[in-house]
Amino acid sequence: MKLTPYKLLLGSQSPRRKELLQKMDLKFKSLKLEADESYPDILPATEIPEYLALKKSLVYEDLEKDELLITADTIVSLDDIVIGKPKNKKEAIAMLKALSGRKHEVISGVCLRTKKDILTFSEVSEVHFKDLRQKDIKYYVDHYKPFDKAGAYGIQEWIGLIGIRKIKGSYYNIMGLPTVKLRNYLKECK
Repeated sequence: MKLTPYKLLLGSQSPRRKELLQKMDLKFKSLKLEADESYPDILPATEIPEYLALKKSLVYEDLEKDELLITADTIVSLDDIVIGKPKNKKEAIAMLKALSGRKHEVISGVCLRTKKDILTFSEVSEVHFKDLRQKDIKYYVDHYKPFDKAGAYGIQEWIGLIGIRKIKGSYYNIMGLPTVKLRNYLKECK
């Protein structure tokens, strides 16, 4: 489906973001962009994903006038503390233990950039985990290896199916892309 006159570029290698754009029936080309994912310590958790999405976007310097670049970043926030991607099995288990039986926020930020305009936006979703048993956490980490996921889990995977009691907000935002907002903003890009 053609929502915008621009050729779409996705500045991400995330299989989940690619899948979501494909399911939205959007034609796009995927780019591998490497950006430093550091951010100022004073930045509130709610602003970090937009900051990082913009930072990722600005790495790409070859944007043509008929192209629109989409970049995104997703974080997990527990009590206003950012929980990033685990570096190893031990960190993944510790993150899931911290989320067990608790509510946390998943915030995805998106940057849409053309040669002449830049727009950033974000969305927040709430996730409520039930109390997770140690053996379920270990099973998930051993079998699904969630080392590329903020908060050490993917909602669409086994742990989401057996461990998430309730969500408030967009399911797809938790996967990494606020699809409804994205589609609305793409329709406005002329």
